[in-house]
Amino acid sequence: MKMDSLRSRRTFLKAATTSALAGVVLPHVHAGEASTIQLALVGCGGRGGGAAANALKTSGGPMRLVAMADVLDSRIKTAHGALVNEFGDQIDVPPERRFIGFDGYRKAMDSLSKGDIVILTTPPAFRWPMYAFAIEKGLNVFMEKPISVDAASTRRMLELNKAAQEKNLKVGVGLMCRHCGVRQELFDRIKNGAIGDINMLRAYRCKGREATCFTKPRPPSEPSELLYQIKNFHSFLWLSGGSFSDFLIHNIDECCWMKDAWPVAAKGFGGRHYRGEFIDQNFDVYDVEYTFADGAKLFMVGRTMPECSQEFASYAHGSKGSAVISFANHSPALSRIFRTQNINLRSDADVVWKGPKDEPDPYQLEWDHLIDAIRNDKPFNEVERGAMASAVTAMGRYACHTGQSVTFEQYMKNEHEFAPQVDKLTLDGPSPLVADSTGKYPVPEPGRKKTREY
Repeated sequence: MKMDSLRSRRTFLKAATTSALAGVVLPHVHAGEASTIQLALVGCGGRGGGAAANALKTSGGPMRLVAMADVLDSRIKTAHGALVNEFGDQIDVPPERRFIGFDGYRKAMDSLSKGDIVILTTPPAFRWPMYAFAIEKGLNVFMEKPISVDAASTRRMLELNKAAQEKNLKVGVGLMCRHCGVRQELFDRIKNGAIGDINMLRAYRCKGREATCFTKPRPPSEPSELLYQIKNFHSFLWLSGGSFSDFLIHNIDECCWMKDAWPVAAKGFGGRHYRGEFIDQNFDVYDVEYTFADGAKLFMVGRTMPECSQEFASYAHGSKGSAVISFANHSPALSRIFRTQNINLRSDADVVWKGPKDEPDPYQLEWDHLIDAIRNDKPFNEVERGAMASAVTAMGRYACHTGQSVTFEQYMKNEHEFAPQVDKLTLDGPSPLVADSTGKYPVPEPGRKKTREY
């Protein structure tokens, strides 16, 4: 499936939930070049603070942060202090516009006007109800990836997005590698035949223990199981899609970009090693073989084990040569093209093209592009692509966790929704995932649980 022909694969949406916004008259809104765009930050962890900083650094016109929301007061205080130190008067968030709780996102968005921007950087489980409210309020949106964690939430996001498109809302999705100019030039060269027909792609994210993907049992000092899980959201599939979805999506997405297609099937392998007392739901080794419609393969390898060799890169192999898509983290990409299949980063002997050493920060570029679209009323909605990247990534995770080969159509019909009542959670209520009497959670059991991940 080509990137520009997503609609041809919409048959799986027939069973999608009907949008609550259907039938509403949706006016077009955008901010003028000179007007101040107000921001609300929903989800004030490290990624949220980073996204807000990128927004405030754009040069397309005045920007001001006016509201913040999180379920943890400590995160708001930390993010607010850091942003005030860096941006001064651009931060106008008095205590009465700092909202705590699961309904805080509504209050933060109520502080904005049509055409302003809400930044959604909570764990992905909360993306669809927050996006629905942003559309209702007529707000432009920046949301972090992944934008869904299972097939049901992907279907919801795609259905909701129809209303956003009708309303001409500008929506960015945090797959920032797509905004990298060097990768764009690499894509153009591949499309023009620089390495021939792509028949294989390889991607690796092999590092130590990252972020909160390894979690120990909840201590007595944490009275709320729900908030404990949110603090450690990479450990729980309902919140984030786990380490696979949250971390590997970038490599998978940039490989699919270079192939100019999405995989139609996946089979996967993986397991848990040296777990000790960790109670998260992740595997610490993942190996997925994705298949494209023309038979080409993408091999995605992930590992989060300490003291092992590390690699963080993506490669493409074609009938006439090969290419480095990215090497050594997301930026700089260090993209280059080789005339052979022998990718040797220590020598330029077989290099026929390589990008410059100095590359603009793609985290900033994605915001520059979004603000330009808002200021100048250009078409800009990345939700379909973000949903496909999220679903394709989750399909690979599903194949690993169940031990089954799966097609994209089969995956998108899967009815195991991790947290169907996520929009009704309360601070004093239970979590969608409850530990057993020993404090442990259900984990994937490949071959035993064949249609559910846990």
